[in-house]
Amino acid sequence: MNELLIAQIGKEALMTALLVAGPALVVSLVVGLMVSIFQVVTSLQDQTIAFVPKVIAVLLTVTISFPWMLQVMLRFTTHMFTDFNGFVRQLT
Repeated sequence: MNELLIAQIGKEALMTALLVAGPALVVSLVVGLMVSIFQVVTSLQDQTIAFVPKVIAVLLTVTISFPWMLQVMLRFTTHMFTDFNGFVRQLT
């Protein structure tokens, strides 16, 4: 029973981390791909051309989705602290 509980908590933590980091990673991937295609078409090979748009896009994405990210993290944290006594009882 202990291993299943720990695996469940780990799964919830990983899912929360993926949900929180996912939008920024997807936007970074898409912008990076678009900039790479633009660089191939125009034969520009400057590193800052790839870096600056990704930073701006990720910043905008985090700014826009921050309330949702905060809600997801708070839900996970509240769940962990609310059920802490139950987790400890099941582990012992």
